[in-house]
Amino acid sequence: MTTRMKITLAQGDDARVIDHIRHDVYAAELRQFRSNTDETLRDRAEVQSVYIAAFDGTELIGFVGITPPSSPRYSIENHVRQTDLNVPFDEHLFEIRALTVVDQSRGSFAAAALMYAAFRWIQAHGGNQVIAIGHRKVSDMYVRLGMRPIGERFQCGELDYEPLAATIGEVEAELTRFEARLKRLEARVDWDLGIPFRPSAECYHGGAFFEAIGDTFSDLARRDEIINADVLDAWFPPCPAAQAALHEHMSWIMRTSPPNHAEGLVKTIAAARGVEPRNILPGGGSSPLIFLALRHWLTPESRVLILDPMYGEYAHVLEKVVGCRVDRFKLERAEGYEVDPARLAEKLEEGFDLVAWVNPNSPTGRHVPRADVEAVLRRVPRRTKIWIDETYVEYVGSGQSLEAFAAKNDHVVVVKSMSKVYGLSGLRAGYLCGTAKTLAPLRGLTPPWSVSLPAQVAAVKALESPDYYAERYEQTHRLRAELIDGLREIGVTEIVPGVANFVLFHLPDDGPDGESLIGACRDRGLFIRDAAEMGSGMGDRAIRVAVKDAETNRRALKILGAALARTEVCRGS
Repeated sequence: MTTRMKITLAQGDDARVIDHIRHDVYAAELRQFRSNTDETLRDRAEVQSVYIAAFDGTELIGFVGITPPSSPRYSIENHVRQTDLNVPFDEHLFEIRALTVVDQSRGSFAAAALMYAAFRWIQAHGGNQVIAIGHRKVSDMYVRLGMRPIGERFQCGELDYEPLAATIGEVEAELTRFEARLKRLEARVDWDLGIPFRPSAECYHGGAFFEAIGDTFSDLARRDEIINADVLDAWFPPCPAAQAALHEHMSWIMRTSPPNHAEGLVKTIAAARGVEPRNILPGGGSSPLIFLALRHWLTPESRVLILDPMYGEYAHVLEKVVGCRVDRFKLERAEGYEVDPARLAEKLEEGFDLVAWVNPNSPTGRHVPRADVEAVLRRVPRRTKIWIDETYVEYVGSGQSLEAFAAKNDHVVVVKSMSKVYGLSGLRAGYLCGTAKTLAPLRGLTPPWSVSLPAQVAAVKALESPDYYAERYEQTHRLRAELIDGLREIGVTEIVPGVANFVLFHLPDDGPDGESLIGACRDRGLFIRDAAEMGSGMGDRAIRVAVKDAETNRRALKILGAALARTEVCRGS
């Protein structure tokens, strides 16, 4: 290879080159077809295929054909009858055919790149079943990717062939075994297919409890049968003023368009936080703002630092959506995942485009005091943008927020959710706080009505009720302490000292792992969060559980205790 290999759809004059290569390989080399004076081999009229091509510089060195369900006929039908193939011939069946690489490039990664490209193209275009015919020199590659023989072998020219098939799901499952190879491949190709190199991954945020309630909401009363401790929704209801406003005016609110840019909510937030309205950008919760801002500010060339562990939305957006280079600031389990401000400040001197810092952190619940955070931020190079996520800071005290600091510093932005601390998770409201200069480019990217009218009404009433929520936060601290005492009573000893409405703990090494415990709890109606994938050093026994009201905490502890005893018995039997 003289340059990076380019993978793209064949078009224009590429068809003529493909026809010549097909003649060289399938007529002259393999003698499956008669040679002709034009030295071209074209598809039969009834087989209509799309071709993906591989280029070394300007030279076409390989290709693969994809026959979609709209084709009058599949190529495989020239050799095998439909009735002899155990696959559904429907609108989701695609065929991979004519995988070909020119002789001088057969030792390269061209065949693997083309095969992967074919699967991705089919997946992106609605396919769920793939068929192919493979000769003895390449059939092993098909099998390694999850395809299986589905009919008798046959001979064509000098080669033996066999039909193969797989579902896209089966191929996806096999591809997970080749993650390292895919990363190398991604780094070595220019991918120009109009679809991502990897399928878009969804960001998991908990909420498995809806499997028990039902996500079509046909029987919401079932919520009383389960404990949704795998998400961090508030255990307490929204303030009475918010409930009353929605209850009294719900018919009108449901059918009425909200203020375009939540102007009244913005003024209320600014007044409550001691900043100006120009320092606030509202959104439908913090998640849309994370996706909006980070995708706007960053590129695949950006270098970003995140805490490790930290909840997974940031790693998802940065690595899988933007494709940044992400470094991780490791928090040590032996130190209770505490953030050392001095060590973090030293790390930041390396120079990053952005740092994402969740404070209080999740899943750990650890908090760094505002004064210590500000001391770190004053040492950060001005080119580095600092993103502070304060979703849970009200549990520590609103005086710990860095909103006033962010409103005066162009390189600092605070993101706040009004879901978890105001009991408004189902309504979705949040905002960014920063300088007018920092927020101005994002305002033009924010659509009107991004915050619903129920959310605007409830959020305004919540901000006007600080005494109600202050009392709920104090109750939360007491409930968390009681939950921790209960965990110790059932044999959990390694508990992280957090400050928010959840508890992170590690199960003993001589007992069940997290996956086993979570499954046993689900059978009893308790949903808790497996924290293993939220950090590189969490191990397979890290569990996060939300704080609930006193009675629900007692129910949860009873289920946890029974599940621990049961799984331990099963392990010992």
